[in-house]
Amino acid sequence: MLKAAIAGLAVVLALPLVVMAQRHPGYLHALSDLRYSRALLEHGDWGRVGPDRERAIGEIDRAIEELRRAAMDDGKNPEAHPPIEPGWAPRDRLHRAEEALGRAREAISREEDNPAAREWRNRAFRHIDEARRAVHHAIEMWR
Repeated sequence: MLKAAIAGLAVVLALPLVVMAQRHPGYLHALSDLRYSRALLEHGDWGRVGPDRERAIGEIDRAIEELRRAAMDDGKNPEAHPPIEPGWAPRDRLHRAEEALGRAREAISREEDNPAAREWRNRAFRHIDEARRAVHHAIEMWR
């Protein structure tokens, strides 16, 4: 009896998160793009753009955390992302990461009516923008 009551309470408490995730699928798409962008920047010999790459990864991690707060995460492992071609040169990976960050930003640009989620989303915007600046700077340095 007590187990059933606890299970029922858990379902009732989780329902708003499920509804929010359904209302904001863009957050889940953004999380996927952020994971992909991070994976593109994860490995390789980055030479003199290493500090920009590290700054971008840190900002991406912070954006992911804010979006997890704003909407129910899809529960995927951070390693769950589209495949990355091992032969891509660092510059190609930077360009693809920049594109994925742009898609992530676009995915969360829909108006948010929940004040708490709005604040988390807005912080995610700032982190995505900082990550984009770091990646853009790395692209410029690579020339």
